Amino acid sequence: MDEPISPSTPATPPTPATPATAATPPAPPAALRFAELVLDPGSFVSWDTPPQHPESGPYADALARARARSGADEAALTGEGRIAGHRVAVLLSEFTFLAGSIGNATATRLHAAVERATAERLPLLAFPASGGTRMQEGTPAFVRMVTIANAVTAHKAAGLPYLVHLRHPTTGGVLASWGSLGQLTTAEPGALVGFLGPRVYEALYGEAFPAGVQRAEHLRLHGTVDAVLPPDRLRRRLADVLDILGAVPAPVPAPAEAAAPDTVAVGGTWPSVLLTREPGRPGLVELLAEADTVVPLAGTGAGERDDALRLSLARFGDIGCVVVGHDRAAAALHGPIGPAGLRTARRGMRLAAELRLPLLTVIDTHGAALSRQAEEGALAGEIARCIAELSTLAAPVVSLLLGEGTGGAALALLPADRTIAAQHAWLSPLPPEGASVILHRTPDRAPELADQQRIGAAELLREGVVDRVLAEPVPGSEDPDGFMRCIVTALREELTATAGGDYPAARLERFRGLILG
Repeated sequence: MDEPISPSTPATPPTPATPATAATPPAPPAALRFAELVLDPGSFVSWDTPPQHPESGPYADALARARARSGADEAALTGEGRIAGHRVAVLLSEFTFLAGSIGNATATRLHAAVERATAERLPLLAFPASGGTRMQEGTPAFVRMVTIANAVTAHKAAGLPYLVHLRHPTTGGVLASWGSLGQLTTAEPGALVGFLGPRVYEALYGEAFPAGVQRAEHLRLHGTVDAVLPPDRLRRRLADVLDILGAVPAPVPAPAEAAAPDTVAVGGTWPSVLLTREPGRPGLVELLAEADTVVPLAGTGAGERDDALRLSLARFGDIGCVVVGHDRAAAALHGPIGPAGLRTARRGMRLAAELRLPLLTVIDTHGAALSRQAEEGALAGEIARCIAELSTLAAPVVSLLLGEGTGGAALALLPADRTIAAQHAWLSPLPPEGASVILHRTPDRAPELADQQRIGAAELLREGVVDRVLAEPVPGSEDPDGFMRCIVTALREELTATAGGDYPAARLERFRGLILG
């Protein structure tokens, strides 16, 4: 057990003055004061029963002092409450009780709460703040981390949310088990978050741990946590997540019939290619701005981040979904999508399956990164794994070909139950200029190759690659608001229509049919 530094706890609201003769009630544990800032006021109900502790000896004395100092009977408190009216189960660490360490009684309490949340089909919110395993109990306590992690895994396997907010500090075995299994993970501003506490590191290696590496803000930059939030913003974010997860789509008419192939602009496909490359053409950022609720996530959750691919939860009208898409604006600033971006996409696929939400993939990319780092990071392998996982995903999938669709980076997000394309969108193994260089040793014949390779939306519709083409009476860059309204209306129809489909069997048969047809 490591006790890095004293935890930061929210200030207790001032209480009215009481007469000198009145007894001052004990302050509630810091964990409950934190819960009051996040949960609906007065909604917390404890699930805890008295823990079984030794009755005598130095450890019993330490437990008694911990109870007196913290106001809690153990290093974890559990129960239920509400956030914006949504009923949730909560796990709360109490750091002032022996540094939030996990002993047998603590683990028993946490395990029981997780299993109850699963049985009652409640979203589970975890707020760890711990130095890890309780050293006074040694290896038996250490091994109980596995039990807690297994219960959390079973909760997620039941299709239920597990959301984690890492408080200051969270280290050791707690971070290496139930603290790192969240489908979404946030952290407290300035929180110390790390596997090995800095005091232990310095004792073992004779030097201080590099400053700032184990801070929440640094970990967000590297895709380990999704956001760094104080309690008021955390409350709003959790309310948004629960709103998305609880969205129940109302019946809508069946998706519109496929647009006629002759909706492509006169003059061939090359004008469409040029239109999709215009800086003013709306992309994923503008699409998400049209959503009713958006909760952005950051990176793989495993220490990698690539802003050329964006991952979010979103609600469009009355249907929630996971969104995985190419961010053309970020790619223009930071470079094309690399292996970390595709691993982020795979995280989105897993989230859709675990949360039982439809997945929306948005294709709008000039291509994947061509670099030593991309090759060493297994870019080709990540494209293959995206295709394999998306093709067999146990969740409904809608793909949107929004603009450019170049190479493996586009193909990685293509397999879907339904695919729609904007009129000027296109899909190609290489940019037309690249195909021209391969075939004619010059990029000058790119317009010719754009037609020959049948990359345009109309040709993709004829080939059965897309199911529906959305007309652009004027190019999206000239009427971005109208363009996005059209896109969002179509997405709501398509996402709702995929519910209850025969996935992934029908999806696999769809692509098999492209060969046999």
